[in-house]
Amino acid sequence: MEAPNLHLTMGNWVANHWLSVLFLVSWLGLNIFLFLYAFLNYEKSDKYYYTREILGTALAFARASALCLNFNSMMILIPVCRNLLSFLRGTCSFCNCTLRKPLDHNLIFHRLVAYMICIFTAIHVIAHLFNFERYSRSQQAVDGSLASVLSSLSHHEKEKDSWLNPIQSPNTTVMYATFTSIAGLTGVIATTALVLMVTSAMEFIRRNYFELFWYTHHLFIVYIICLGIHGLGGIVRSQTEESMDESHPYNCSISFLEWDKYEWSCRRPHFVGHPPESWKWILGPIALYIFERTLRFYRSQQKVVITKVVMHPSKVLELQMRKRGFSMEVGQYIFVNCPSISFLEWHPFTLTSAPEEEFFSIHIRAAGDWTENIIRIFERQHSPMPKIEVDGPFGTVSEDVFQYEVAVLIGAGIGVTPFASILKSIWYKFQRADNKLKTQKIYFYWICRETGAFAWFNNLLNSLEQEMEELGKMDFLNYHLFLTGWDSNIAGHAALNFDKATDILTGLKQKTSFGRPMWDNEFSRIAAAHPKSKVGVFLCGPRTLAKSLRKCCQRYSSLDPRKVQFYFNKETF
Repeated sequence: MEAPNLHLTMGNWVANHWLSVLFLVSWLGLNIFLFLYAFLNYEKSDKYYYTREILGTALAFARASALCLNFNSMMILIPVCRNLLSFLRGTCSFCNCTLRKPLDHNLIFHRLVAYMICIFTAIHVIAHLFNFERYSRSQQAVDGSLASVLSSLSHHEKEKDSWLNPIQSPNTTVMYATFTSIAGLTGVIATTALVLMVTSAMEFIRRNYFELFWYTHHLFIVYIICLGIHGLGGIVRSQTEESMDESHPYNCSISFLEWDKYEWSCRRPHFVGHPPESWKWILGPIALYIFERTLRFYRSQQKVVITKVVMHPSKVLELQMRKRGFSMEVGQYIFVNCPSISFLEWHPFTLTSAPEEEFFSIHIRAAGDWTENIIRIFERQHSPMPKIEVDGPFGTVSEDVFQYEVAVLIGAGIGVTPFASILKSIWYKFQRADNKLKTQKIYFYWICRETGAFAWFNNLLNSLEQEMEELGKMDFLNYHLFLTGWDSNIAGHAALNFDKATDILTGLKQKTSFGRPMWDNEFSRIAAAHPKSKVGVFLCGPRTLAKSLRKCCQRYSSLDPRKVQFYFNKETF
């Protein structure tokens, strides 16, 4: 029984993610192709014959990894151009959801590219450590070998561009050569910036010390600048075409002791440094990113008016705002800055308002220094309203919710915010008798640790209950509330009042369940109720929950495209 289940799971995963897989395989394939192309070029090309005599295979490893570094440094900024992604999402709004799915994995791809940069940086640095050591040894050698003769060219006719070894003296140490050359110094600085960015982007630091992650990540500016000028020194050199025509290495390398000695002897080879190439790779993405940041800066400077401030239980702040020209869709998010706290920090928050409303709103939960500070500022009585800057909105996977016949919305704690926007929009659509609504059924699961959290959107759920009852569409919305943190007093109180018409904890008709959902039972029930539907599963919650839900989507989808299909979607910022 296990083999068919595994086959079914893999088949469903490929069917739902084939475009993402194709894109990822293409990216990996390009990395492999570029590495092999550069490696074979530097390992076999005649113009690098003399350079290989000193450096050996480390030359090919250094240059191949450099080419792949250029390629991935070109790719690293594109996934974080949020306006570009929102534009592409809007342009592809008529496309199948599968075709838009790679846009939802932008941050995953950003991290994969960063890991690839780290791998090729390690190869590049290690290869150049060997290179500098061999440059130093060949410069110090007195055995009359070809490598020592080539290194001695640095003492003769440097003005005629004949030198090959960048270490000019036997007394020059590798450390000194590294920190006094453009390539060495920029390489050290870029590598240090990269290490700081990657280590501060670890999930633990990003979630618990977001400010550290935010500031350190802007070292990418240092990395990009160093990358752009890294090749100015022209340390890696090749024999010039004119020199090769005059003295081809295969003919002249054997008689190197007789170079320029007689009229019929081979001439000393002449070499030329590589012009810098990295800037050609990164110029386009940098221009795109500068345009992105300019646009975001312009939008963030537009005046924001705070129309209402609400303090909810469990230290959750609701801000209702207005901004000229602001237009949103369900499930989108914005970046918020409060200059009185920090001029540079921008934090993402999902919009909890509906597109039909005259304002836009966010809910902020205390989860770090910045959020605690902004809540503290708004809690102060009789103090002037602080200035708020807003950038966005930006598109997310939740925009696709109305593309499915059946939608399953799952929010954990404050992760309910994107679904508040969706549920509000549904309420307005029913108010206005919108017949264009494709969605026929919504399952909503909200999982909270404490009872006070349910008060955030109690009024919304209560209004939806009344609206569905008045319209005779009680079956449209099926929602479940789960409390994962409780004590015996809460459980006992709920049990004593279970027979009441409304839930004792929330005041809603739907009773609160204690514990966590049994997802296999829930998915089995949904699959049985909708045997021929496309079901969109949307999560805003932790990674562990996402892993369980993804497996359920794969397990309960049919390989037959005419039968039930579950499509998993997770919010990422």
